[in-house]
Amino acid sequence: MKAVRLWLHARANNVAVGLLTAMFLSFILQIFSRYVINHPLGWTLEACLLAWLWTVFWGSAFLLEDKDHVKFDILYSSVAPRVRRVFALLAAVAIVVALGVSLPATADFIAFMKIEKTSLLGIRFDYVFSIYLVFLTAVILRYTLRAWAVLRGNTLNEKDNDGPKNDGPENTIETGDRE
Repeated sequence: MKAVRLWLHARANNVAVGLLTAMFLSFILQIFSRYVINHPLGWTLEACLLAWLWTVFWGSAFLLEDKDHVKFDILYSSVAPRVRRVFALLAAVAIVVALGVSLPATADFIAFMKIEKTSLLGIRFDYVFSIYLVFLTAVILRYTLRAWAVLRGNTLNEKDNDGPKNDGPENTIETGDRE
């Protein structure tokens, strides 16, 4: 199972690299057409924007791990591992519920957007924004699995085993009054 997961992760990484390559080549073509042959190509800007949109949501759905996200974890890091598990469970459930509730309306709106197309490339907006549904589904699945792992007692990450430590001199504040 781990080999399949690693293979899928590598393929997801390949897609992200392809999207970044397409964005870079569109950007270079725009620079060349604008400054060398003095004839700007409008579609290259749209191609860059679409590739960037897909790269962000694709990468967030399949490549970023929990440790890669920016977190404000002052409170989380200062409590015991058992309380951390409660926090992790509450956060995972909140994310699953919030995104799950938004999923039907989001899917409906994206389906509705088939009536619009991008201005220069003529790509239907339902295709453009379909990556957001992929992202929503992946995040819902990821946090459902995270909640399940917490309920089963699995370690969430390396920080979860680090509860507050006040048991040695290396973790105390030195006042300089030692004799």
